[in-house]
Amino acid sequence: MSQLNGRSPTASVLLELKEERQVVRDGYQFLDEKRMLLAAEVVRQLRLYEELHQHYLQRQRQATQALALAVARHGFEGLQVHPTHPLQAQLTVTERLFLGVRLEEVELQLTPAAPTTPLACDSPESRQAEQLFQELLTQTAQLAALTGNLERLLAEYRHTQRRTRALEDVLLPELESAIAEVTTRLEEMDQEEAIRVRLDYGAAQ
Repeated sequence: MSQLNGRSPTASVLLELKEERQVVRDGYQFLDEKRMLLAAEVVRQLRLYEELHQHYLQRQRQATQALALAVARHGFEGLQVHPTHPLQAQLTVTERLFLGVRLEEVELQLTPAAPTTPLACDSPESRQAEQLFQELLTQTAQLAALTGNLERLLAEYRHTQRRTRALEDVLLPELESAIAEVTTRLEEMDQEEAIRVRLDYGAAQ
């Protein structure tokens, strides 16, 4: 048997196997708890992503409608020559570790600078479209961070799942089988010894 590794079935070997089994059980319990915590965090991050994604889609529709109104007022050619506002972007990344997995929260702040040229076709429609598309950019950064979190969490979950199953489906059954074999052999040896003693006693009589 693989777990015996050529060792003779003795009481000390049985004790070693039982201690090894306890270590594996403790490891399995730890990994199983870690797997459950990772799954819960995946669900939490996924809900955050879905909520933000729905808000993003809603803002995208609003931005598209605002752009259509701006086009209706200025025409495509008018918007094409519309001077853009330079944006100053500041990305703040906050990191934390969850069971060894790096999780990030980001905040993208866009500050429009003053236009370098006068806005000949400035209008509420064009300003509204510009503002909504800027909000889409900030939400895109948050969605990207959540996507990265989910990828890393899922990778760690799969790794933990493989290790947990290896303990549950391979190591523990092998140890249980080895312990049962050693226990049986020791019982047989005890029985053989008892028979030998009785025979020796009978011969001495």
